Amino acid sequence: MGELSRSPCPVLLTLQYLAKQPSLQGTLQDSSACEGLKGLAEEQVRICQRQVEAMDSVKHGAELAIEECQHQFHNRRWNCSTLQGLQVFGKVAIQGTRESAFIHAISSAGVAFAVTRACSRGDSLPASWTLSLSFPGFQWSGCSDNLSYGIAFSQAFVDNPERSRGVSSSRALMNLHNNEAGRKVKLVECKCHGVSGSCEVRTCWKAMPPFRKVGNVLKEKFERATEVHPKRVGSRKLLVPKSSRFKPYTAHDLVYLVASPDFCDRDPHSGVFGTSGRQCNRTSHAMDGCELLCCGRGFRTAQAERVERCSCKFHWCCSVKCKQCHHLVEVHTCR
Repeated sequence: MGELSRSPCPVLLTLQYLAKQPSLQGTLQDSSACEGLKGLAEEQVRICQRQVEAMDSVKHGAELAIEECQHQFHNRRWNCSTLQGLQVFGKVAIQGTRESAFIHAISSAGVAFAVTRACSRGDSLPASWTLSLSFPGFQWSGCSDNLSYGIAFSQAFVDNPERSRGVSSSRALMNLHNNEAGRKVKLVECKCHGVSGSCEVRTCWKAMPPFRKVGNVLKEKFERATEVHPKRVGSRKLLVPKSSRFKPYTAHDLVYLVASPDFCDRDPHSGVFGTSGRQCNRTSHAMDGCELLCCGRGFRTAQAERVERCSCKFHWCCSVKCKQCHHLVEVHTCR
């Protein structure tokens, strides 16, 4: 495969490209094939070459991120889908909005999650995962470090394109912060001990929660994200809250630089699909309701046939047999 341009490319587009590949095991027969992967920065190519077996976990992490993003926003005006084919997130991902903040956080978390899960299961665990590790500040000391390894891998792989642009860029500072916020979602479970579950004593351990839990936490952080702007403090550029009324944000919070568009109307230039043709809930007053989702344009109502299982009976032993019931339902779509 020919050498690709190594100009810094948004890592999200790279992850989306990997997510759409049928399998990387067939593509990456050896480390030299890493140079043919679309959009990788130079250091990402080197990581791929050193740990080529980990790239299928990167692909799986990207798939998790896309699936979770589309689940969390399925009833919003922006539903994590755009016009650009492979570019699931599209230009929305590079506009400095709170949507971009969520995308970076969920993608970074997805890679850390998938690599950790694969390592914990021992799936095709090669010696290179433990012996050729060269991430700053990480030393391997056994399987208890699976989570630390997943986070270290995500930091090295996902953050690299932003760092290669230079952290003096406001957008790079924003993306790096949100990448880390995604990795900081608490991956700890606890069990209470004591009379009637009084929790006098708690036993806690690091564990991988379902990724849906990670998505739920990041969606809450999306709702409470802080708008920031760059400020020079000595020789450093920092991101500070745009309004003095905003509370200082923490390393766990999401931040964004510019206000989001309303996502109402189709705008190919901005990668916005619009809400025309989307199904809405006529009785809801939330974001999925026809008034809000259709942006006041109104909606059309049609009847559609729905087939459901009904009259189910248990038969000894051991099966359940159901009939198929057909009935008409009203479907509402935005004009």
